[in-house]
Amino acid sequence: MRLGSRDSRSVRSSWPFLAVLSATVVLLAGGCGSPGASAPGGPAAAAAAAQAKAVVPPDTPAGVQLRWLTAAIGGLPLSAGQVRAHFDTAFLAQISPAALSQALQAMVSFRLVSIRVSELSTVVADVSAGDPGARAQVMLTVDRRGLISWMRISPAVTGTAPASWAGVDAAVRSAAPQVRMLVADVTGGSCQPVHGIDPGTPAPIGAAVKLYVLDALGHAVAAGQAGWDQPLTVTGQLKSLPAGELQDEPDGTRVSVLDAAAAMTSLSDNTATDMLISLLGRPAVEAALTQAGMADPALDRPFLTTREIFTLKLDQWPALAERYLAAGQAGRRALLASTVDRAPLPAVAAAGPWIAPRAVNSLEYFASASDLCRVYASLAALASRPGLAPIGQVLSLNDDGLQLDSAQWKTTWFKGGSEPGVLALAFMATTWTGHSYVVTVLAEDPSQPLNQATAIPVILSAVKAAFTLAARSTWTGGRAEGDAGHLVAAVTAPGAAPVAMAADGRAPGNLRR
Repeated sequence: MRLGSRDSRSVRSSWPFLAVLSATVVLLAGGCGSPGASAPGGPAAAAAAAQAKAVVPPDTPAGVQLRWLTAAIGGLPLSAGQVRAHFDTAFLAQISPAALSQALQAMVSFRLVSIRVSELSTVVADVSAGDPGARAQVMLTVDRRGLISWMRISPAVTGTAPASWAGVDAAVRSAAPQVRMLVADVTGGSCQPVHGIDPGTPAPIGAAVKLYVLDALGHAVAAGQAGWDQPLTVTGQLKSLPAGELQDEPDGTRVSVLDAAAAMTSLSDNTATDMLISLLGRPAVEAALTQAGMADPALDRPFLTTREIFTLKLDQWPALAERYLAAGQAGRRALLASTVDRAPLPAVAAAGPWIAPRAVNSLEYFASASDLCRVYASLAALASRPGLAPIGQVLSLNDDGLQLDSAQWKTTWFKGGSEPGVLALAFMATTWTGHSYVVTVLAEDPSQPLNQATAIPVILSAVKAAFTLAARSTWTGGRAEGDAGHLVAAVTAPGAAPVAMAADGRAPGNLRR
């Protein structure tokens, strides 16, 4: 089975789902990255080497726009005519040509380094930009007319990576007032902690909760209750707000379960997520919370669709949300059925005032870093079963710019989430020798929005260092050498016997779930 394949004339073509908030551009800030070493032989030799390794955009509709973007960045500012000729109307309804040009100013010396994904409608490329050594990842999607409908240029890991667990801790703690972290070895199928910061305390996780939707989907496919090629239909009642592109498709558009899963995981398409929840049923997703070992699944019951949580945070704020939070579980389910699910989808413009955190400690999706490790372990077990390999495929589409060394690391799985005041980044990576590790960081500020432009690169640098340090660790009698002061209890499903004892006690933007 090929990811993005079509099963009928009426199913959407491959990969147009790869879009986040169509009007959002997340850009690499200037000064990212550590300075690169000078090439031997001086500037002339470096230029010759660069020319010899020049990367050419693919000859696809998305590749054509990447080629244009590469040239256009060298001739900023963009004219209004240029922008209208290359971006679709939905994109331009959210960002002006002047604002786009200003944002792209950070991308001086833009040069393609490699092409990660190339399909007709989508291209993902690694680029160098800004200061020497700075790297970024460009993800670009075009609509059926070949116009750019979504674009993200996100920073790769920046600066000097921490060289010790103390350095990792310091970097993570600098990102937000409240942080949780777990680094664990999951090679044996359960989470064996290597290092952590309060990993067992639940925290808001935003769209990282979609890992549980994928877990529920995996169980449904395994049981013959769903199929990867099964078509799903976009309807007005299932449409949500961005991140995503499916909300802009006409009612009646069909996508496969596989494409919906890829959209949900790789770029957090909220409409795709709600379509999958509708397919599976709310009870099945709630059951997955327990099946995947969540310590306190009641925190996410009722399991809200993304449309429901947007309605609660945007419609009649805060009155409707307060009614919901004041009710017990049965009352909440009744309010969803009687009021929330009957409300029209809030307009994107309604999110304009949503700048500060809104009830992130009570009206959100919740899990601990340990919980997220366990769901990754569950997904890995599912992905190893016959017919369930697409689980690993969809989780591998986007590494959020982490860019682990491909000589050591075979695969990287990623899911993140954010809203004002919340940032969650959860990774699982496997070495070529078959050792798997999970690194999860949960950052939170209930009082003010996090500065993701600075927080994400710092956290990514810490995550990259954590993978390196974890892979170097040698377990002896339940202890990781060089980290005896940071051992925590082995992370197993509730009720299972622990293996080790405790040693020491965002859519881009405010819409992204």
